[in-house]
Amino acid sequence: MTDGTPTTLTDRIEAALRDVRDPNADLSVFDAGFVENIDAADGEVTIEADLTALDGQTSTQVVQAMLHAVDDVDGVESVHVERTTPSSEGDGGVESFDHVIAVASAKGGVGKSTVATHLACALAADSDVALFDADIHGPNVPELLDVSGPVHSSEAGDPLPVRAGDMDVMSVGLMESGAPLAWRGAMAHDALEDLFENTAWRNDETLVLDLPPGTGDVVLTTLQEVPVDGVVVVTTPFHASVSDTSRTVELFRDNDVPVLGTVVNMAEYVCDCCGEPNDLFTGDALADLDAEVLAELPFSQDLQGTPAPGDVPASVADLGAAVESALDTAGEVTVDPTVDIRGLPPQERKDRVRERFTALDSGESFVLVSDRDPTPVGQFLGRLAEAPREAFDPFEVRRETPDAWVLETVKP
Repeated sequence: MTDGTPTTLTDRIEAALRDVRDPNADLSVFDAGFVENIDAADGEVTIEADLTALDGQTSTQVVQAMLHAVDDVDGVESVHVERTTPSSEGDGGVESFDHVIAVASAKGGVGKSTVATHLACALAADSDVALFDADIHGPNVPELLDVSGPVHSSEAGDPLPVRAGDMDVMSVGLMESGAPLAWRGAMAHDALEDLFENTAWRNDETLVLDLPPGTGDVVLTTLQEVPVDGVVVVTTPFHASVSDTSRTVELFRDNDVPVLGTVVNMAEYVCDCCGEPNDLFTGDALADLDAEVLAELPFSQDLQGTPAPGDVPASVADLGAAVESALDTAGEVTVDPTVDIRGLPPQERKDRVRERFTALDSGESFVLVSDRDPTPVGQFLGRLAEAPREAFDPFEVRRETPDAWVLETVKP
């Protein structure tokens, strides 16, 4: 340093961190001994910190304060806080669960958090369930379940989830008391990673993960770092929502995440006076969905109340059963193929298709399963049948799992 002014990037980072205090001892994070190392290569900053002396809520607040302070330093491109002392209580974190089910949506306002909360309560009727609110910019789960902080810590200093009946619940909203969360992507990711890795869950069978809407960095990074067994996508029957949902389904499959199916929320409204069901949206947009519909939930007061673990409306109980069934077959092709060419060399693929297709009589179904988009196979089938492409009706191609495409048609 020259004349007391920080000259290197590391010096500027250290100066910024000295303004971050340990709220318990009123010391800077340096004087409290939390900061063990700073790596600032090419503007990508990693701060190694030992925060095991703090309780769960305080340590998370200190991490967030460190991120905010360093993110504003000139020359910093990204910043990450890495804990140097892992939890001593078992495996901990999301890795401890038997199953992780993510709930996602292409848009906000479609009832994703409501569906995630009710789904968790439905699954809690038969197993130990935890609900993680990863919607970091709009953490609504605490309000939906009528639970609140403070978040206490285990003996190892890890944050303990609050309890809603017999269900574990963790959310940034339990720590922020309604404060707006205007975080950049890296900061939001670090806050979530801290909770993913260090939350001391009591339940360990099924975790329901409420993702932020859309497909931003937090969603994609979460899917890469958390062992998600399947995702449930929430939409309304509105055509723009369905269109975006179809693209979102494809993105999840491109990232090797099994899509368990979709939940159509606000599918209809039943009049309180006459009991007559009414569609809230016109048209048949749902025909464009490229994923199984697990449930069509009504716009109902039953879904606007506070759910309790194991005590949910019948429509939600049916959703829970549908999700469990889909989870059992996640990654499997549900059709009986006429021919399966996955993993075969090019020439053997053509030979198998030719052999099976030519053996069919006119009017018989042909179902092909492939590990790549089989749409071009239609031209080959046309040559074999000596018929134009238009003669194949129906001719449907869909991606059923991350690794399997299905072509269904009828021999002309």
